[in-house]
Amino acid sequence: MTVVATILGGGVAGLCVAAELLRRGASVRVIDPGGAPGPHACSWWAGGMLAPDCEGAFTEEPVARLGRQAARWWAANGASVSFRGSVVVAMGRDRSELDTFALRSANHRTLDQPGLRDLEPLLGERFARALHMTDEAHLDPRDALAGLRQRLLDSGVSFLSDGPLHGQVIDCRGLSARDRLPDLRGVKGEMLVLHAPEVALSRPVRLLHPRYPLYVVPRGAGLFMLGATQIESGERGRASVRSVLDLLNAAYALHPAFGEAEILEIGVDARPAFPDNLPRIGRMGDGFYLNGLFRHGFLLAPAMAVMLADKLLEGKTPEVWHEDHR
Repeated sequence: MTVVATILGGGVAGLCVAAELLRRGASVRVIDPGGAPGPHACSWWAGGMLAPDCEGAFTEEPVARLGRQAARWWAANGASVSFRGSVVVAMGRDRSELDTFALRSANHRTLDQPGLRDLEPLLGERFARALHMTDEAHLDPRDALAGLRQRLLDSGVSFLSDGPLHGQVIDCRGLSARDRLPDLRGVKGEMLVLHAPEVALSRPVRLLHPRYPLYVVPRGAGLFMLGATQIESGERGRASVRSVLDLLNAAYALHPAFGEAEILEIGVDARPAFPDNLPRIGRMGDGFYLNGLFRHGFLLAPAMAVMLADKLLEGKTPEVWHEDHR
């Protein structure tokens, strides 16, 4: 008998769940009043780094472990994924930050200046040492979301702005689910999209800094995503001057060529997070919820989707299972 599922929310979590359930034979429909992913969606403003080892230096163990399957999952589901790793650098005065990061992370090799120059010539002009996180990848989140949604449409998944809830209901609404998940909170992030044709980078770069760490993700054609602040706030629509200046100052410190860049977009949104900053799957009424991806949406959504499909179709309890919310 075919399982029927209605997914609430068409962001990165909802689309990954839809793809995983569809792959395993379920009949799927997605309800999202916002329509296709766009500036209104938190996942629209993601960096697109599939960086489990970098994230493992800062967060709990499950994030790195579960995130290791993300790059292959996205590639298998039609996304254009670049498997070039990422680079971590620090300014001279913050060199100890690089040593600490190396001790806390895995799957990297240390580069001296000639090695860095071979990998990323622009950075080799500025930094004496770096870490190359060899197993990491990145994608363009906007292209990945649009492509996955189109694949689902082509496979017969219905996308609606409203409608009756048929079959098993799975709530993937992110921060909008606070009406049912009272311990869910928002963590504000601000980010920039720059056009910097003078800058040539072929993989994501993290600049370690004790106050405002920065990541820079190349999007091709001279486009770069810069991010991101992390502020305890559910505010979703206002970037502060201080945050924008911090991001721009950090980019300029990475390389002065960013000083000539054109600011194309300033993005703001709030990521959904639980008190422990780890994701959860649980019961919600007669259905299920998947939420709390925090800043790891593209990294963790595939593993979470697999676990939810295992629960729904095979009765397996996910390791991130949580108590009922009625």
